[in-house]
Amino acid sequence: MAALAAGTRRPWVGLGAAVWVQIAAGNAYTFPLYSHSLKSVLGFNQQQLTMLGVANDIGENFGLIPGFVSKKHPPWLILLIGALACFFGYGLIWLTVSSTILPLPYWMLWIALCVAANSNAWFTTAVIVTNIKNFPLQRGIVAGILKGYAGLGAAVFTEIYRVLLGNSSSRLLLFLTLGIPVLCFASMFFVRPCTPAPNEDPAERGRLDFIQVSSFALGCYVLLTAILDDNISLSAPITNTLFIVMVLLLMAPLAIPVKMTLYPTPAGELGMLGQAVGSPGSLNDEGGTADITEPLLEPSGVVGYPGRLNEGHDSLDVPLLLAEGEGGVNEKRKLGEDFKFIEAVVKADFWLLFFVFFFGVGSGVTVLNNLAQIGVAQGFDDTTFLLSLFGVGNFVGRLGGGFVSERFVKSKTIPRTVWMTCTQIIMFATYLLFPSAINATFCTATGILGVCYGVQFSVMISTVSELFGLKDFGTLYNFMALGNPLGALLFSGLLAGYVYDNEATKQQGIHLYGTNVSCVGPNCFRLTFLVLAAVCFVGSILSIVLSLRIKPFYQNLYAGGSVGVLPNTNQQDQGAASAS
Repeated sequence: MAALAAGTRRPWVGLGAAVWVQIAAGNAYTFPLYSHSLKSVLGFNQQQLTMLGVANDIGENFGLIPGFVSKKHPPWLILLIGALACFFGYGLIWLTVSSTILPLPYWMLWIALCVAANSNAWFTTAVIVTNIKNFPLQRGIVAGILKGYAGLGAAVFTEIYRVLLGNSSSRLLLFLTLGIPVLCFASMFFVRPCTPAPNEDPAERGRLDFIQVSSFALGCYVLLTAILDDNISLSAPITNTLFIVMVLLLMAPLAIPVKMTLYPTPAGELGMLGQAVGSPGSLNDEGGTADITEPLLEPSGVVGYPGRLNEGHDSLDVPLLLAEGEGGVNEKRKLGEDFKFIEAVVKADFWLLFFVFFFGVGSGVTVLNNLAQIGVAQGFDDTTFLLSLFGVGNFVGRLGGGFVSERFVKSKTIPRTVWMTCTQIIMFATYLLFPSAINATFCTATGILGVCYGVQFSVMISTVSELFGLKDFGTLYNFMALGNPLGALLFSGLLAGYVYDNEATKQQGIHLYGTNVSCVGPNCFRLTFLVLAAVCFVGSILSIVLSLRIKPFYQNLYAGGSVGVLPNTNQQDQGAASAS
């Protein structure tokens, strides 16, 4: 199938559809909404429950298989596999919680939850890989937008849980079983690859700005409705109206392809923007899309986007961003080139980025998985508000991380990882604040933690694509994402659950470990928060080291303050090339 031109409306339809897929990919964040039902119906203790949370995180982030599949197969097939995993995984959990079948053995339920959450890895891989390649010159912003909507999925699903499903865990699981696959079936044929634009298009940047503004408005709106619902008893017509407005805001990204359909850009203007009329990816003389027969990822000597090497000795037909990293290790391949997976894992910078991400998201997901129990221990009756607060913060962090890192890396050549450093320092301070058990600061700290947690994702994605190229991006990105479930296993499953159950047995005077009891007070998670603070402190140190190492690379890549266009040049001239 021919790739679609970047100047047409089709890639923007795909980006709009990807937004909805990413909302669906936020289903793993709903675990706190039905975890209490698993605990009460099946009689689990806190450590058993947190280990189910680990299964949720492992499934959500184990994307190596989707990453490998994405190299050779179209996005619709990846979305189809994810939809089937969602249907069978959540379907089995729903049958158990609703008592439709006899309770499953613990190990079988663990696997079912892992399969259900793994749908997110397939969803995210399909839309992230496709859209990063479709919009390579705005990769930070696109990554922030898509990961932001995934983070906002927690708040969206919470509103669905409250308004449409009557706070019923059983109904929520049934909705996840049926609703998400239907949404993916409707979206899968719109998420398609296209030939990327050869240089920065002001119109493209304006469209992305519109999506960012509309998504930020959506985040503020969801937070406002959550606050109103938590503090005021709203009537059913009002809550339904608020929910309809939320759905309309979710559809805002589709306004771009609608506008492009009603008011198409003249072919002459496209030529002026650097995409020659009649060239691949442009409009033809009749105003239609020129036929494009060259595959997007054909391993030829043509460079189609940043990070793509001119592997042959032919002249470049499209603009090139080429910078050789002077801050990395001195193997044959240098930062910015297209790395194979096996070539990337021997780089010191690869592992530094992995551990920085691991410490940041591993600590954050520990709080997320135990947020309901943390809220109860702090004396909160309605913990769904805390989930909404964390979800909106997560969304703002992912969206803002992509936007801020993109602006500063192009204008000041500041490495993106600097923002991981800043947020991990804030997380360090926040974890020290949690054990104080000051209710006046608890909600604020939860929101701040969500923001810092979200920044880690968008910055990691764009950094991986720049340092190691786009050839094996799906695999490299998903390997980095393993830091999330690994952190959940170590800090949530083995630490938080054990500390909580120990304190609960002390409070209840129960000596039979494993009894289903609740813990109240700051001691339930005090030790956990202190350990998480130490983890983020180490992560911030490693992030500083990484930022210093890759700073020369970014200075070369974005020299001059913006992404530039190189004239046609040959291989021997590339060593001195930089963005103008």
